[in-house]
Amino acid sequence: MPVRISSVDYFHATVQEQPGGAYNLLSRLAQAGVNLLAFNAVPVGPEHTQLVLFPDDPDRFVDVAERTDLGISGPAHAFLIQGDDELGALARIHRQLLDAEVDVYASTGVTDGRGGFGYVVYVRDEDHEKAARALEV
Repeated sequence: MPVRISSVDYFHATVQEQPGGAYNLLSRLAQAGVNLLAFNAVPVGPEHTQLVLFPDDPDRFVDVAERTDLGISGPAHAFLIQGDDELGALARIHRQLLDAEVDVYASTGVTDGRGGFGYVVYVRDEDHEKAARALEV
């Protein structure tokens, strides 16, 4: 599979740290028909977890969030990169951004166990357009 790069919107929601906190939010989204491209959860202090949600339809997500008092912030922008898992794939992406003088301030990647990978790259808002040109999005 060739590398596919897309600019994606993401949103934050903070939930009380308790068993089922993420489940409750994710199940509500699924019941409302919201599909996620990516998801991340990070503890913020001893009592809360920040969820990072990448909906495939941001408008639908925002509508559902407003109707259910989800308490989201965003959107912010990142890049979702998917392709064949081959040696140096991530280094090539970072090289393109380095050549464009774009700083990657966070990223998350995973392989799918079948030869593919997914990678989320976060750049600062002021660098988003420059990064999009460098990545040919």
